[in-house]
Amino acid sequence: MNKTELVAAMAEESGLSKKDAEKALKAFTDTVADALKKGDKVQLVGFGTFEVSERGARTGRNPQTGATIEIKASRTPKFKAGKALKDLIR
Repeated sequence: MNKTELVAAMAEESGLSKKDAEKALKAFTDTVADALKKGDKVQLVGFGTFEVSERGARTGRNPQTGATIEIKASRTPKFKAGKALKDLIR
């Protein structure tokens, strides 16, 4: 499912227009992104949790040359599905 299909499904499910459903989706994604950027966790009970994972610096290897390289520490977004969502798709 891509964004257009998701917006159409949200509009049909909620009774909103596609334009309003797209605004709601954009507001949701922007709000989650802003919270993660600040280091906050977004927990939706029954659905899942969005959080930031810290990855430490490490040594890697270039697969083409075999040379060792230093990989910098980074922060990455992570989603962990909630129990209700997991149970729904089993």
